[in-house]
Amino acid sequence: MKKVFLLGLLSGLAMLVFGMLFDQGFNWVFPGLTSEYETSGVFRAWTEPLMSLYFLSPFVMGIAFAWTWNKTKSLFKGSIWKRALMFSLALFFVTTVPGMFISYASFKISLLMIASWTLSSFVQEFVGGLVLAKMNK
Repeated sequence: MKKVFLLGLLSGLAMLVFGMLFDQGFNWVFPGLTSEYETSGVFRAWTEPLMSLYFLSPFVMGIAFAWTWNKTKSLFKGSIWKRALMFSLALFFVTTVPGMFISYASFKISLLMIASWTLSSFVQEFVGGLVLAKMNK
């Protein structure tokens, strides 16, 4: 269990870094997203202490993904890249797609924001899966 926890933290760190890089790139390509975050009234200000929990999210996901990977890794065959892709696609369709569907249906935010979250989630899931496939064969 200790190995799963540590791999989860490592996976979470990779997801945090790549997620932040992806989000910065997406906001650079679509600068209107930044103003939507600031003016929509849906999100807390970065200065609020609770926003620090935002940075814990990838670590929580990483630990959950590591546990799931440990239970299902024998189902994924092929190269490390293929195993990571298949694992991340499974997680993506089970967790991200329904979450983004309900987010779009219930929050007053643009489809572009939902698309950015969806793509960012996939990138994070793939990177996390890649770490797990490489380190826990």
